[in-house]
Amino acid sequence: MKATPKPTTPKVVEKVKPKTETKPKVDYDKLCDDNKLSNKYNSAELSNSEKTKLMKATYFFVLCVAAFLFSVAAAAQTPQFPIVKGFGGIFEIPDATERPDGTLEYKILVDLTSPSEDPKQISRFVDNVARMMNLHGLAGVTQDRIKVKVVLHGGGIFTLLNDENYKKKYEVDNPNLAVFEALEEAGAEILVCGQSLIARNLKTADLWPGVTIAHSALTTITTYSMKGYIVLKF
Repeated sequence: MKATPKPTTPKVVEKVKPKTETKPKVDYDKLCDDNKLSNKYNSAELSNSEKTKLMKATYFFVLCVAAFLFSVAAAAQTPQFPIVKGFGGIFEIPDATERPDGTLEYKILVDLTSPSEDPKQISRFVDNVARMMNLHGLAGVTQDRIKVKVVLHGGGIFTLLNDENYKKKYEVDNPNLAVFEALEEAGAEILVCGQSLIARNLKTADLWPGVTIAHSALTTITTYSMKGYIVLKF
């Protein structure tokens, strides 16, 4: 006969109550106590090398902010045209300590040989003559105290072509003529090298009518240098 199995008593499983974590009480008074608050940036706890790095980083940050504010201020300015109207726009620099002297008479001969980089746009070299005059004007040099002569030769003479001949060469009207007219109105004299005209098979009739024909650029430079003009190469 098979033995009858003894009945088993079921185990009673005790329910374990989950432990509730108690958050530590924050002592806000202690945190706000500057004497007890640990600050790793406190200079008393920094080594000399760490202090130096922190000072350099702070100095660099201040410079970046200053440069940014200066660029924003410059960008916010409106270009000014004190002598040559409508061309050669320039900006006031309030912090500049090196400035032209309004009591002097400026005599300047511009030796312009550079061709236009983009014939469809105003040559930056021609416009730079206007900028140069306006920069002096903004700093207090009156129009009657700045004497400017511009002699063009080499590749620069093509900026003087009248619209008809400029269009034949570049398929657009000459955008530089308006600048030359503004320069002339502001008192500048525009000259062209006669030798350069012959070398490029050009005639006086091919040019802007306001230009003066010079014997040569070389002799114009030497002559006006003897008369006290300084020479700027554009």
